Amino acid sequence: MHRKENTLVVILRFVIATIVAIYVLFPFALVVINSCKNKTNIINNPISFAGASFNNLLTNMKNVINNTSFVYWRSFWYSALITVLSLVLLALFGAMAAWVICRNKTKWSAAIYFTFIASMIIPFQVVMLPLISTFNKAGQFIGIPMLFSVQGIVFAYLGFGGAMTVFILTGFIKGIPYDLEEAASIDGCAPEQTFFRIIFPLLTPVITTVTILNGMWIWNDYLLPALMLGRSGDIKTLPIAVQAFVGSKVKEWDLILTAAFLAMIPMIILFLIAQKQIMEGMIEGAVKG
Repeated sequence: MHRKENTLVVILRFVIATIVAIYVLFPFALVVINSCKNKTNIINNPISFAGASFNNLLTNMKNVINNTSFVYWRSFWYSALITVLSLVLLALFGAMAAWVICRNKTKWSAAIYFTFIASMIIPFQVVMLPLISTFNKAGQFIGIPMLFSVQGIVFAYLGFGGAMTVFILTGFIKGIPYDLEEAASIDGCAPEQTFFRIIFPLLTPVITTVTILNGMWIWNDYLLPALMLGRSGDIKTLPIAVQAFVGSKVKEWDLILTAAFLAMIPMIILFLIAQKQIMEGMIEGAVKG
């Protein structure tokens, strides 16, 4: 009887997981399938494979990339530049902050840590208008443009992504024996040498996880770039470029869906390559935290 109940539980879990997977993947599948069709087949058979072919996909990609309304490669470059710079700074400064918070058991470090945690529950919509005003005034004060610039939006991502990064890394660092740092100090290592030679290499699994999670968020983000860069400026990320392209190609669904698919491809490839590292980092961080 017990084995029969276990079998039913396994089957029920499998059915629920399958339903959730279909629900989550269905919109993505529609984009991929319809990117392989021409406009007529999309309108007549939007949820079937009728008319879908690899040649149609290549033709649609060529038409989108060569379309002057999209400027794909320029938008790709800006998306890549902003994402890479943001991830490097988040990993570096997030690891530094998490290490200092863990190893300095003071009221101030505890207050700073809980400030990071508290900032995670503040909705972005609450700080949208103050953010623009503050960045505008800060740019005027320091003489460096913080709006409509790469450095401005990278700084914004450092602020918005720092809370989760510090939270995850702090849990991981708590599991690293303090004896390693004491031994390094006895051998004559300065604090910065201890961090970069001992602590930072040990953080590689969890930094990989945090980097990929933040990377998918930053790459696909639309609202913050729309506010910080504008939708009609020279600097456009791929989500903004796709939105502008959709506005200029009303009802040309073959090109619209292919443009959306092209914007997804880099993150899909990254996730498929690094999914093992993501899971290992999350599990290891959870156990050590």
